[in-house]
Amino acid sequence: MTDLTDDGERGRPELRLPERHRGPVLLRRQQIQQGTTDERLLDTREPSDWVHTDPWRVLRIQSEFVEGFGLLAELPRAVSVFGSARTPRDHPEYAAGRALGSALARSGFAVITGGGPGVMEAVNRGASEAGGISVGLGIELPFEQRLNDWVDIGINFRYFFARKTMFVKYAQAFVILPGGFGTLDELFEALTLVQTRKVTRFPVILFGIDYWAGLIDWFQNTLVPSGKIASTDIELLQLTDDVNQVVKLITEADAMRDERTRPAYDGE
Repeated sequence: MTDLTDDGERGRPELRLPERHRGPVLLRRQQIQQGTTDERLLDTREPSDWVHTDPWRVLRIQSEFVEGFGLLAELPRAVSVFGSARTPRDHPEYAAGRALGSALARSGFAVITGGGPGVMEAVNRGASEAGGISVGLGIELPFEQRLNDWVDIGINFRYFFARKTMFVKYAQAFVILPGGFGTLDELFEALTLVQTRKVTRFPVILFGIDYWAGLIDWFQNTLVPSGKIASTDIELLQLTDDVNQVVKLITEADAMRDERTRPAYDGE
């Protein structure tokens, strides 16, 4: 069975077959299997032969890190941007994502997204249209399989944890546009890494004041009074509706990082 989809306004609509990516492998028609590699790894209800197969999975996991490091090692400074895959193209959040991708590219940053549709497509599109480097890091899922047409450098991962490493390792900042569980997962991953100093402190910017206001209120009115986080932890986040402000915050943080890492002048 085929399905008629729009190709992202990059050309005329085309007829595409259902497809699934399993890491770098492409499957179509009867070769599409149910479930994902992550599911098979984490599901403890499989037969006991997992004892014999799990050690070999280590090599597959290793290959994902090697592939990701090799592909992204020569990227210029980059910003990871997250947001909903469900945002339609005529939504203001799509327009904001497109403007953000363009602004970051014009400021010399590559953009990294999850490579899917919605806000991710918008950011990739804006960066690509501005002549910047547009990166998509896809993931094997039962849906949202295909990297969007505006990804110029792309890789599909089997395992979430390998993919998350790439988002963090090659980013100077995180920008979080409105999104759901996946977006929140990336947000809290970034905050935890910065809070625990597992990564050098870098900007974590929430874009969309109205959308994120309730979350910030919950931090201030529930988490802080109950002692679950410190009031200073909220300062790890910055909130804005302004694309130019996002770029300014990232550029300033980048300059401060350069200043801290510059060798001291010894007078000789």
